[in-house]
Amino acid sequence: MELVEAIKTRRSIRRYKSTMVKDEDIEAVLEAARWAPSWANTQCWKFIVVKDSEIKAKLAETLSPANPATSAIKDAPVVITACAELGKAGCYKGQAVTEKGDWYMFDVALAMQNLVLAAHSLGLGTVHVGSFDHKRAAQILSLPEGISVVELTPLGYPVEEAKAPRRRELSEFVFYDKYGQR
Repeated sequence: MELVEAIKTRRSIRRYKSTMVKDEDIEAVLEAARWAPSWANTQCWKFIVVKDSEIKAKLAETLSPANPATSAIKDAPVVITACAELGKAGCYKGQAVTEKGDWYMFDVALAMQNLVLAAHSLGLGTVHVGSFDHKRAAQILSLPEGISVVELTPLGYPVEEAKAPRRRELSEFVFYDKYGQR
């Protein structure tokens, strides 16, 4: 699949077939994440591949019951948990050097974009899930101090093809030389 086509056709998938994802496909999407750019090549990301149905059910309980991804976390064959080692990205000698503080959210997002696009190119579905009880998820996954859960991402074969939502036109958010200048 050509890259721009993958970008334009990737969708958030919330319903998955029970078919197990091949280990080589899991490794391929993680390999894609590995090649993401990061602040000073710090590669602060950590990934936990969850296949155990009890752990997935516990992770699903960290989401609000109204969250449309709750069943996806429980039912997808795999949940990739993206974590970050704090104090690496955007830091120099242990101090954040940007007004945004620790850069881990940006770096993990880059890795996850690579991961979801690679998954889509393999016929797999994903959805970014960020609204959950991060502290409970960290406890469930036995995260050590200094490692933070960033997102949960179900991974599996979609039950159905999702429709594209409307996208804003470039003219609605692109400016030239100065903000507001079209």
